[in-house]
Amino acid sequence: MQLTPEHEALRATIKRFIAEQINPHVDAWEEAETFPAHEVFRKMGALGLLGLSKPEENGGAGLDYSYSAVLAESLADINCGGVPMAIGVQTDMATPALAHRGSEEVRRTFLEPAIRGEYVACLGVSEVGSGSDVASVRTTARRDGDDYVINGGKMWTTNGTQADFCCVLANTSEGAPHRNKSLIVVPMETRGVSVAKKLRKIGMDASDTAQLFFDDVRVPARWRIGEEGMGFTYQMEQFQVERLWGALNTRAVCQKAIDLTIEYTRERSVFGRPLLDNQWVHFTLAELQTEVEALRALCWHAVEVMVGGEDATRLATMAKLKAGRLVRETADRCLQFWGGMGYVMESPISRIYRDGRLTSIGGGADEVMLQILCKFMGTFPVGR
Repeated sequence: MQLTPEHEALRATIKRFIAEQINPHVDAWEEAETFPAHEVFRKMGALGLLGLSKPEENGGAGLDYSYSAVLAESLADINCGGVPMAIGVQTDMATPALAHRGSEEVRRTFLEPAIRGEYVACLGVSEVGSGSDVASVRTTARRDGDDYVINGGKMWTTNGTQADFCCVLANTSEGAPHRNKSLIVVPMETRGVSVAKKLRKIGMDASDTAQLFFDDVRVPARWRIGEEGMGFTYQMEQFQVERLWGALNTRAVCQKAIDLTIEYTRERSVFGRPLLDNQWVHFTLAELQTEVEALRALCWHAVEVMVGGEDATRLATMAKLKAGRLVRETADRCLQFWGGMGYVMESPISRIYRDGRLTSIGGGADEVMLQILCKFMGTFPVGR
């Protein structure tokens, strides 16, 4: 896909913002295991970065998805994975269904302040025992007059301790698991919503991740997104965007790992010459670079398909699968060339090593990606 001067101007704006407003604070945020989401998001909202492909009538820029793709890639300039992921939840994981399926009222009430960065969003899909298996979620939303009464819990909720609202996937009927779910916007200050605990992780430290409980949480039924019973379908549509975001961002992280390693091995002297001069080192980096470039082509092919209004599920699934595996390989092989420095916490390559591992789990595990691709290929077991 051919990018325009407008795309590059956007990239320059993002990179400048990161250099001035985010990277100077990343180490402190990593240590604190959280970052000031409202402060950062308000600044991004003022620059128009949180609503690039959102409707103009709701304060977005109304641009095509290629501009959101530039944002996803450029966020790899941030010196950790947690902050980009939190931003991605705000732009490409918790709000696409709200933007495209929500009523005028629900968009005005929740989407518009999210685009301005005044509200922080989170997504409530995964549960204890129901991660990638979305159809098996057990949270319920029982209709009571003009309200829903929600009971259950959500797990692995990025932005969960700071969020102003959560897009919750819940069972609204006893029907078939793919037709009994709805997406409902739940303000986090609503009575009965509680953050059970903030989860500690082996990576993505600057991003807060929460376990949430819903105990007789009453919200207006008009805050449902789209039609009742269509929540599973809407979430699958959101996953297409989320997974492509993850692939685009992770691909750029892989490139960052290679670039940092070239720089480090050029400066590091071993047995009287730069480590980079060893054939094994520069051949390995060349192989990784080839894989990264191939992933880039796949990602942008998917972007082009999405911009054209076609279903990019197959390509986004491939890209997400490849990205999750490639970042693991790239970070591991690059870290080896850093020697002992690669094994210390403050090393940038060790942070990529830890943060990148999530790509093969979050938004659907590698095994789920393979299952989806097998269905497209017609090789999935008969009767499943």
